Amino acid sequence: MAANKELIPALEQIEREKGVKKEEVLVMIEGAIASALRKHHGRMADIVCVIDRDTAEISAFKRMKVVETVVDKETEYTVGEAVKWKKGAVVGDVLELAVDARGFERIAAQTAKQVLIQKIREIERDNLFEEFKPKEGEMVTGSVHRFMERNIIVEMGKAEAILPVREQIRRERYNIGDRIRAVILKVDKAQRGPQVVLSRATPDFLRRLFEMEVPEITERVVEIVDIARDPGFRAKVVVRSNNPKVDAVGACVGIRGSRIRSIMNELSGERIDLIPFSPETSTFIMNAIAPGKANSVRIVDPVNRQAEVIVPNDQLALTIGREGQNIRLACRLTGWSLAVKSEQQKADEVTKTKEAQKVMLEVIEGIGPKTAEVIIAAGFADIYKLADMSAEYLTTLQGVGEKTAEKIIESAKAWVAEHPRPEPAPEPAAPQAAEAGSEEAPAEAAAPEAAAEPAAGAKEV
Repeated sequence: MAANKELIPALEQIEREKGVKKEEVLVMIEGAIASALRKHHGRMADIVCVIDRDTAEISAFKRMKVVETVVDKETEYTVGEAVKWKKGAVVGDVLELAVDARGFERIAAQTAKQVLIQKIREIERDNLFEEFKPKEGEMVTGSVHRFMERNIIVEMGKAEAILPVREQIRRERYNIGDRIRAVILKVDKAQRGPQVVLSRATPDFLRRLFEMEVPEITERVVEIVDIARDPGFRAKVVVRSNNPKVDAVGACVGIRGSRIRSIMNELSGERIDLIPFSPETSTFIMNAIAPGKANSVRIVDPVNRQAEVIVPNDQLALTIGREGQNIRLACRLTGWSLAVKSEQQKADEVTKTKEAQKVMLEVIEGIGPKTAEVIIAAGFADIYKLADMSAEYLTTLQGVGEKTAEKIIESAKAWVAEHPRPEPAPEPAAPQAAEAGSEEAPAEAAAPEAAAEPAAGAKEV
């Protein structure tokens, strides 16, 4: 049966322009016509429809299997019934009987239209996904199209993207039509097409801004090592120079601060601390607490990455920052838990410790206040250590004679006998090794107690 002769040329043109394969559309049309024919010949009938790929002529036939005993009348014939259609038919033969398919051009046209619309939409969605997926992490520009609760829908030419509230800078406000810059955080496949998620809060957004404003970073003369951000308020950026003649911090600041000021304006005034990288842990920590300045850094527990930072009295509030923000970012940046103390706090702590040690040592016979001070200054404040020392060694301390040394050691041993050293706590089981190729980021260190209550008169940085 002749169908619309324009069908094949039209499908070929759509294939060239839209990428919808002609063969896929024809197969869908054949299936639709076969399904329609089953309404007239039985729901289980084995009907096949074929459209000529050159003339678009539609033909259909029903397959009937020759059997000894008929179980399904819609698909089986006995030999007696089969010989009416084919002479010499035997059990096992499959007859293909022509079926009248006249009047199905309308079904063919409707099916073709539906299939084309569906296929074109699928291809456009796939093309958009393939276009945006490789751009994850890249900077893009769009315009505010509409608001969905507190989320912003951004128009970016062919596609719409979403800027979720969690990825926005908190104190920024937008109106419909405003231009907006962000990085593509991720691209996912969704039922209605690819979902492009944008972010202005991720460290990658700040990294892209530096790449745009600082040519030395694009040329890889200066390198951004790491970034920690409290979006819209403060950020710390670790930089290092791959050329000894180029100052990494100076290159990022620019002449009279032009480069860094441009970046801060894009981030609604977010303060940016540029931190020079150092492979030496103590130096890196001292740099990371900027704008605070440290007198010293002591590594307390290298395994659990805990350190103590001593700062001048007038630098404590600045180092901690408003509501602990500065030290919290420094902890996140370095991966260390930093306990910040002023010189006065440290001195008071040392005094209290010595007083406690003196009280402890004075329970030992032969140790008075002055002797206790000498022993503590020599680093022997532990009674368990005193019990293991020799009298000869103890006499090297100022004011300790041989008899006094023997009396101290005997008294220490007696005290230890009454107070056995406590058993050390069992070590926790080692964590399972991560899968090859994975990198576990250090957990964000909690801000020290000092960060909870900054000193009076602290200035916001």
